[in-house]
Amino acid sequence: MSGSEDFLGRHRQLSRRFFLGAGTAGAAAIAAGAGRVRADEIAPELAAAIGQLETFMTSPSKFRDVSRGKPLPHTLPPEKKTEVGLTRETWKLEVISDTGTNATRLKSPMKNEDGTALDFNGLLKLGETHSVRFAKVMTCLNIGCPLGTGIWEGVPMREIIWKTQPIENLRRVIYYGYHNDDDAQMFRSSLPIGRVFEDPYDLPPVILCYKLNGQWLSPERGGPVRVVVPEAYGFKSIKWLSHIVLSNMAAANDTYIDGNNDIESPLKTWAATLSIPKAVRANQPIPVTGYAQVGISGLAKVQTWICPKGAEPADDPYFLTAPWSDARILDPPAPGAWAGDLPDGRIPANTLGFTADGHPERWPMRLSKVHWAALLPGLPPGEYTFRCRTIDEKGQAQPMPRPFRKSGHAAIEEVSVGVE
Repeated sequence: MSGSEDFLGRHRQLSRRFFLGAGTAGAAAIAAGAGRVRADEIAPELAAAIGQLETFMTSPSKFRDVSRGKPLPHTLPPEKKTEVGLTRETWKLEVISDTGTNATRLKSPMKNEDGTALDFNGLLKLGETHSVRFAKVMTCLNIGCPLGTGIWEGVPMREIIWKTQPIENLRRVIYYGYHNDDDAQMFRSSLPIGRVFEDPYDLPPVILCYKLNGQWLSPERGGPVRVVVPEAYGFKSIKWLSHIVLSNMAAANDTYIDGNNDIESPLKTWAATLSIPKAVRANQPIPVTGYAQVGISGLAKVQTWICPKGAEPADDPYFLTAPWSDARILDPPAPGAWAGDLPDGRIPANTLGFTADGHPERWPMRLSKVHWAALLPGLPPGEYTFRCRTIDEKGQAQPMPRPFRKSGHAAIEEVSVGVE
């Protein structure tokens, strides 16, 4: 079985309507009922490109890594990890109040010194009745490529906080992980207590995560326990969690403030290419595939545009007047084809946002990524620039509504294409 046929078999609902038209981006997958789509029913150029797409979920070992620390905590020798609590057997979490005027009052703080800190078995015990799992793409605020997509599993942070019995003066939750016993390396983040106690806009809860794609969270991914904030960039989902500090502070004090970053920025919606020929023959169709990160504002469309190099509209920095054409968004994988080292390639039962038989409740899913495809019309010889963009569910075209780099990547990608 060829790569493209295998992909189409796993995506059994691929469209029979791959198309090519003057000025129109063709080619993609859409629901077409049960049964396979034969390879001879679609444009072969595009079938080959689709066949090379990565799986929807990312294997834990294949996530990109942007960890901080010297040395990186996950590279410490086993005996040091054991000593500092970076194993499931030795992990402990302190949940305490800050100090100062009008400090948060707790009846039952969790401390190492008196043996009340939460250990891994205690966390799993909470998980027996409170565990949740959800899909999320993990993305760094300041780079233009997702690190990976997976099913994250853990206990809502609020369940741990309520066990400390807060009384008053609680406005913010500050948290940080192991940082080589060096205060200068501390990497902390924070959230308003309202976001921790409630889940607005149908968001999943903020969790203390211990599994990824059904596997124990590895040290490389922030294990034994990390925070995962569903709608946020990666700096909010700190690794190697060791401390939660309940505070009466009215404002954030995240480490990322030091870099002039927008530390309350949720995930943006934007698109990029995965494959496009750098050199093609004249008047031959051009197959293109890509992905779109589906941010907090959702995804309505992916659009493409190719033009002669240097022929862009004048005084139009976001190319709003360009002749964009709709690409098509590929359907979700069939059950058993999600990959990412998930058992049997299937979505685990009781995953938020999925039906009992493992289908997404909405598509595209927010806070994840999807694939798209297009077959561009043939072009005369010359040098061209290809671009793609998203339109979110509010009708806003990338890079809007937040084009600023420090609130997350959203720039419109440019790819050079030579036609000979």
